[in-house]
Amino acid sequence: MPVFTRFSQSPQPGDGASEAEAETAGGEREEDGRDAAAAPDPAQAASRTPLAHRLARLRAWRTRHPRAARALHLTTTALAAALILGALLLPNTLPALKAVSFARIPAEAVLGAVVVLALPRRPRLVAAVLYGLGLTVLTTVNLLDMGFNEYLGRGFNAALDWDLLPDAQAYVEDTLGGGVATAAAVGAVVLVLLVAAVMVAATIRLATVLARHRVRATKGALIAGTVWVTCSALGLTLFGGPIASERGAGALRVHAQRTVESLRDEAAFVKQSKADTFGNTPPAQLLPDLRGKDVIFTFVESYGRSAVEDPVMAPGVDRTLDTSTKALEKAGFAARSGWLTSATYGGSSWLGHSTTMSGLWIDNQRRYRTVSAGDHLTLTKAFQKTGAWDTVGVMPGVQKGWPEEKWYGLDQLYDSRDLGYRGPKFSWSTMPDQYALEAFQRQVHGKKRDKPLMSFVILTSSHQPWAPLPKMVGWDELGDGSVFDAIQKAGNKASDVLTDTTKSREEYGKSIQYSLTSLTQWLERYGTDDTVLVFLGDHQPIARVSGNGASRDVPVSIVAKDPKVLDKVAGWNWTEGLKPGPDAPVWKMDSFRDRFLKAFGSTPHPSKG
Repeated sequence: MPVFTRFSQSPQPGDGASEAEAETAGGEREEDGRDAAAAPDPAQAASRTPLAHRLARLRAWRTRHPRAARALHLTTTALAAALILGALLLPNTLPALKAVSFARIPAEAVLGAVVVLALPRRPRLVAAVLYGLGLTVLTTVNLLDMGFNEYLGRGFNAALDWDLLPDAQAYVEDTLGGGVATAAAVGAVVLVLLVAAVMVAATIRLATVLARHRVRATKGALIAGTVWVTCSALGLTLFGGPIASERGAGALRVHAQRTVESLRDEAAFVKQSKADTFGNTPPAQLLPDLRGKDVIFTFVESYGRSAVEDPVMAPGVDRTLDTSTKALEKAGFAARSGWLTSATYGGSSWLGHSTTMSGLWIDNQRRYRTVSAGDHLTLTKAFQKTGAWDTVGVMPGVQKGWPEEKWYGLDQLYDSRDLGYRGPKFSWSTMPDQYALEAFQRQVHGKKRDKPLMSFVILTSSHQPWAPLPKMVGWDELGDGSVFDAIQKAGNKASDVLTDTTKSREEYGKSIQYSLTSLTQWLERYGTDDTVLVFLGDHQPIARVSGNGASRDVPVSIVAKDPKVLDKVAGWNWTEGLKPGPDAPVWKMDSFRDRFLKAFGSTPHPSKG
């Protein structure tokens, strides 16, 4: 037959022609001695299946164009090898993503070659597929690590962080629109499937080539293994890193350990959350030194230490703090400020809120769900427990039912649907902070009541992506918020700021200035002799803004007119004014609840877990 004639005349691996040319001509032989090219006539194959027809056409093209086929063979093999090596050496942080990071010898590649060379055909294909899927998992967790390190300042946790994906999609939807959010979700799934298909194809390709050239491949694997062992034993380095790498196995090992530790931590935290220093304190012995005061706890979104100390963002924020301190002093207020180390970074604000209020270190979603489903005493609930205060929450960021209000001890909650806002959204933020505070004054704080008020207020205007940003307007001009229409339309687009690090840092600083100005002007305008304001940040902004290696510290301030209030915290050695000094005390955020309760006269009566 014509096909058999062509094959029989093709160069063979041992007749002086290159092995690649032998392959392109069709003279390929498997290690068991069977002729892999033995196939029926193309016409017969075409009559059977479309795949057979395409294979016959491919063989014919390779026979007519041996040089092009050889070049294609070498190129695809080289690409497969580069893809596999790249996946094994891929770093898990963006700063480490440099060319020199790939100048290593991965142990996993050497071991993979040894396994492939030791297996017969079918087990080899199975091993190649599994290896490709393993590389897919490795690549996916490395990319997730990059994203989490860039935004949250920590690596991805497979045991905990899947719960955050719906929140991430909701954030993208609120920021960039539903279409973009859907496209991003679909794109992520397609990307993972594409990576899996390409990785599996690459491993099968390379496994086949290695098996076909078994003798030379064995020698190469032996040499590579010897070099790896030598470099590892001698600790040889290149471009600041070890030549002998086990990056892939190490990354998977770290994620496995992280998962196991998280599961153990969850069980231990359940017991920890049941023990409480003030769990059995009688109502009369809670907060006696604040009776009669209107106490307001306010979180300023993403208000971190970088806003006060970073050379790009700090000048504007510091001017705002200095100006606000002087304005409040003129109105009769005094302030003390320090630092708290947040339980979260770059996002997941509710972890910072709950850590501060509960006195427990709540740094992941599982811990949050555990503690918020129990009866551990929150600082806000301590006010409710006394019976001496009405307790309310003002949360413009909440857009649906929020069952945690019971755990926080709030008699009433005002969310985005209750504040009468008819103006535009500012990206994720449902309304400007100035409006939210004015609505709080109009609907809650400014009304006469039989008891003093404890308020839990969460501001949102400084939430990323910091575009578009609201601007201050006259307090008497706020109305229903429609006054912000023109400001919102004239603002930056979120997509423009998200992709520009310099712009993000600048706009973040402006957003903090806006939020602080709104809050301090509100206090100056509506505060009374009995007002006590405690405000702090929930976490630092994302790592791309706060900088690599930035601390998790956030500013915290207490402001009051009554000097007796600040006398109670004199022993804290906080800085006078709204700006904490660089040498001000730094406490972990979970220590604030107990310190606050004790400072204002509460008596510990522990409950056991």
